[in-house]
Amino acid sequence: MPLAAAAAAATAAVASGQTVCVTGAGGFIASWLVKLLLQKGYSVRGTVRNPDDSKNAHLKELDGAKERLTLYAADLLHFENLKAAIMGCDGIFHTASPVTDDLEKMDEAIIGTKNVITAAAEAKVRRVVFTSSIGTVHMNPNQNPDIVVDESCWSDLDFCKNTKNWYCHAKTIAEQTAWAMAEEKGVDLVVVNPMLVLGPLLQQTINASVVHIMKYLTGSVKTYVNAVQGYVHVKDVAKVHVLVYETPSAFGRYICAETMLHRAELVEILADLFPEYPVPTKCCDEKNPKKKAYKFSVKKVKDLGMAEFIPVKQCIYETVKSLQEKGHLPLPLPTRPHQSMSFC
Repeated sequence: MPLAAAAAAATAAVASGQTVCVTGAGGFIASWLVKLLLQKGYSVRGTVRNPDDSKNAHLKELDGAKERLTLYAADLLHFENLKAAIMGCDGIFHTASPVTDDLEKMDEAIIGTKNVITAAAEAKVRRVVFTSSIGTVHMNPNQNPDIVVDESCWSDLDFCKNTKNWYCHAKTIAEQTAWAMAEEKGVDLVVVNPMLVLGPLLQQTINASVVHIMKYLTGSVKTYVNAVQGYVHVKDVAKVHVLVYETPSAFGRYICAETMLHRAELVEILADLFPEYPVPTKCCDEKNPKKKAYKFSVKKVKDLGMAEFIPVKQCIYETVKSLQEKGHLPLPLPTRPHQSMSFC
């Protein structure tokens, strides 16, 4: 048997008979994760607020969903409902978390994390994979620009609070809470820290990270900010989640990113790929020096077997095409013929 076929067979054997829970299954990352888990042969329990809500219909249409996907009505704030979905599972992928600066909802992320770890301990699951964020890693004004940001770095909570970055503040507390409770309760925890996630939508609704791209195409903003941002494809984020779950030696945190762009580079790519849209050409801050990207490392996840990430241009292109196909972005009359995209 060829090596690739043997590896695939071994993976299928690992997944066969295993049941895993994905919290917030209808979300952007979670939907791709459910799709991948089903493809690999897992039985999946997805928690959603309402299994009959039409916004979760895409999950029921995934290959293998009829046979191996069950949706549970479970709010992260209601422990007993959450525990019912988790009991009997081999593992948990905790992806559910509000992406907002609403302080009340941010508290929900922390309470939900506590409930997931507690339920995991009671269910004696093999491993919990927690979807965190690069926002728990790099928000530190004292970070030396010559020092590479890696999994040992943590965001400064006071800095997050003083800059009113409540999302990063809550995500940092939620992740720290997860680590503390996992140690206390003997839960095997691994964390994925992705940068801003792009790529095609499986769900019908627009998520916060995709709005990051969409706003530069609708004319709703006339300038771009003097800022840098790291990007990663949603398929790669799902792949890393499964990789750290299936690899016994995986431990700690794993940064997940392809590259960083200044916003000027982002709008340049958008204008080149989609010249029909009113992409802004001016920065709102022309007085201060152009912000520089910090250095980051993905060595840890590559050492685990993640050989390469999908290129950022492909991430951006697929995001926009998906927005068009889903009807979120109008199709303007082209100013010039689109060339077929080739990403090498």
